[in-house]
Amino acid sequence: MRKTEDKGKGEGAVAGEAGNVIKMAKNGQIRAMGLDKLTSFPQRRPASEQLKNSTIMKDLSKYRNIGIFAHVDAGKTTTTERILKLTGKIHKIGEVHDGAATTDFMDQEQERGITIQSAATTCFWDDHQFNIIDTPGHVDFTIEVYRSLKVLDGGVGVFCGSGGVEPQSETNWRYANDSAVARLIFVNKMDRIGADFYRVVDQVRTVLAAKPLVMTLPVGFEDGFTGVIDLLTRKAWMWDDSGDPTKYTIEDIPADMVDKVEEFRTTLIETAVEQDDAAMEKYLDGEEPDMETLKACIRKGTIALDFFPTYCGSAFKNKGVQLILNAVVDYLPSPTEVPPQPEVDMEGNATGEFAIVDASKPLRALAFKIMDDKYGALTFTRIYSGSIKKGTNIMNSFTGKTERVGRIVQMHADNREDVEVAQAGDIVALLGIKSVQTGHTFCDPAHPATLEPMVFPDPVISIAVAPVDKANAEKLGNALGKMIQEDPSFRVETDEESGETILKGMGELHLDIKVDIMKRTHGVEVTVGAPQVAYREAITKRLEDSYTHKKQSGGSGQFAKIDYIIEPCEPGEGYSFVSKVVGGNVPKEYWPAVDKGFRTSLVKGVLAGYPMVDMKVTLTDGGFHAVDSSAIAFEIAARAAYRQSVPKAGVQLLEPIMKLDVFTPENHVGDVIGDLNRRRGMIKAQESTPTGVRVKADAPLSDMFGYIGDLRTMTSGRGQFSMEFSHYAACPRNVAEKVIEDVKKREAEKS
Repeated sequence: MRKTEDKGKGEGAVAGEAGNVIKMAKNGQIRAMGLDKLTSFPQRRPASEQLKNSTIMKDLSKYRNIGIFAHVDAGKTTTTERILKLTGKIHKIGEVHDGAATTDFMDQEQERGITIQSAATTCFWDDHQFNIIDTPGHVDFTIEVYRSLKVLDGGVGVFCGSGGVEPQSETNWRYANDSAVARLIFVNKMDRIGADFYRVVDQVRTVLAAKPLVMTLPVGFEDGFTGVIDLLTRKAWMWDDSGDPTKYTIEDIPADMVDKVEEFRTTLIETAVEQDDAAMEKYLDGEEPDMETLKACIRKGTIALDFFPTYCGSAFKNKGVQLILNAVVDYLPSPTEVPPQPEVDMEGNATGEFAIVDASKPLRALAFKIMDDKYGALTFTRIYSGSIKKGTNIMNSFTGKTERVGRIVQMHADNREDVEVAQAGDIVALLGIKSVQTGHTFCDPAHPATLEPMVFPDPVISIAVAPVDKANAEKLGNALGKMIQEDPSFRVETDEESGETILKGMGELHLDIKVDIMKRTHGVEVTVGAPQVAYREAITKRLEDSYTHKKQSGGSGQFAKIDYIIEPCEPGEGYSFVSKVVGGNVPKEYWPAVDKGFRTSLVKGVLAGYPMVDMKVTLTDGGFHAVDSSAIAFEIAARAAYRQSVPKAGVQLLEPIMKLDVFTPENHVGDVIGDLNRRRGMIKAQESTPTGVRVKADAPLSDMFGYIGDLRTMTSGRGQFSMEFSHYAACPRNVAEKVIEDVKKREAEKS
């Protein structure tokens, strides 16, 4: 169990009337345990009839809370659209490229053809209720995927048939592993040029270190892709060219594929029966398991994450999606089949208690996303235990406050339907909840508890914004307060010297979208400064030192003496404090004050004012005065010791290094690599694909601004790239000197 970290220490408040709102939002988000924006929807028979009057326990074995995740442009949203069409949730399919996809309802999503925030919907298939979340693929919005996976029971990983396992696929897969989410694999776009199902299956093994269990084989490739073969039944599902997903026939296997089908089917059965000793013994004796036993074995192995059932198809051409829906029912877990959520104390330590999925138990629910719309704030909530009724009071265990639930709604993208009660296993949105942040736990006031927390990544890029006039200045604070509530990876602070409002995020696109939302959704016009890199500072030498704080000005004075060692930690270890004082020279009650003095000083480094990281402080000895010593005296001593000693410890500037994955046509590889070298990039690997070359590299963020424009120019518009934070590394001296000079220049201009 990792303790939550206070990511917001030292950040200023936003000026104006929103200062308190933003402080509160940031403090809440620090401990946030939350997840993304999920929702549920009406069904083919009205949800109101089933849920509004429902006071009995639902059959949770018929529930599937699933997410759909993938790299950019692998077809997640298109797959979701086909699922909604097949389940009767929508009657007309909307296409991403037309800006008409159901779950891409933001203006920015429709214009750019990308998913920015997770969207949830509920539909029914084979008398099972699916709560589905369509997640973003762009790395700047990874936090949406992370939060979603934390509240889901199962997932569908979508991979492009020609692109294969791409960078964001790896990140999302890692998040799913961290959350122990059972998954299916859907190799999409089998009709695309360069599509190769067998190559993608091999990449799942080698790149993701996962075990794919092939369940279907494609009939034909690229333009010749006409259907899929179900290995369990040895039948081919063949679609016509009408584009209607229901226009298919189930036929015998094509003669030229019989041998391949038997080869893959044998592997499937041998892998599945490993889950059941009795089935394994019978199989070794020459008796093939019946269909029910085989499916039970596959289900068991899928839920245990031993393997991942793998399918293929083309969502855009409406081929193969039915088998995915059947597989969700057959192999992905219900809410009662996943490990129960652990409960923790306010410091993030496990208590040994769990939220049991049962409507009759005390309420345990997680607020995983806050979204503001024209009707008010929606609190998206996953209920793990107990139930919530409209008009009842629930307790927020983080704030200790009890709030009344005004309305409970099931969501279909941006549409809603009121329900009277929601129970364990449900994903709903609550209205009327005021003092809540992403990751807070709702519980029964008579049985308080807190669910396991989440830790969100630190931003790596920032921009300064300023309102164009006084009227916009008044609206800016309110808008930022709401946006911070919605997105834990978005931070805001105010430069106390200049008064500038600083927005911090995960990438250029992330902040670009935030500014756009500010303008169009909240009506705030701002001017935007150039992007700034989130540098860090660190010491490189071990240093022993001593500091004595004395002050006498009439009455009681102040006295504190500390002997200490400061030394660098391993990269990423952060700050740590240890006391080795023996004999009572520094009484134990003053140790926390020394710790606090050093820790709060780290916010401002000595080179250029960037936060200091990866430093260990050891208190070795000291002295105190029976009358004049106090906690504040020792804290002041530690602050002064920091200023005295750190400049002598070989301070260096650290810069964020990004992991890049660049796709380029083969004839432009040389230009792309040469350009990356000029940007101080370090080439890690080159991989040939059917349509070009993927270049993997590490490069400093400061040299990557505006890269997409240069890449498109070099590759005649065909290049693409993905970039995510990797680690911090020492800046070269010339770069560090330039950064420090720029900081001093900005400070001079402010004064």
